[in-house]
Amino acid sequence: MLQSPRGRAGTAFLQLAIAARTMAGVSELESALQMEPAAFQALYSTQKPKLEDENLIFFCQMGKRGLQATQLAQGLGYTGARNYTGAYREWLQQEG
Repeated sequence: MLQSPRGRAGTAFLQLAIAARTMAGVSELESALQMEPAAFQALYSTQKPKLEDENLIFFCQMGKRGLQATQLAQGLGYTGARNYTGAYREWLQQEG
C-alpha cells in the first residue's frame, strides 16, 4: 500500500485509499463521491473526502483508471484531486 502524505492531506489520501479497496472501479466512484457523508461512511467504513481536501490521490495498476478517476473527481469539484501518474507499478518498482 502507498504511504500516505503527512498531516491533513494524508488523512484524505488514506480515507480514499481505504474506500477505493471496496469500490468496483471508476464507474462506482462518481456515485460514491456524490453520496451524503453518512451514507459514504456506512458503505465504505471511512469518512467521505471533503471538496476542499488538498490531496486526493488516485492510482491504479497501469495509470489509465487513476487518471479517469482524477478527472471525474475534479469535475465534481474536488480541486485537490491528483493522479499518481506512475501508478502502482512504478511505486512497486521504487518502494517494493
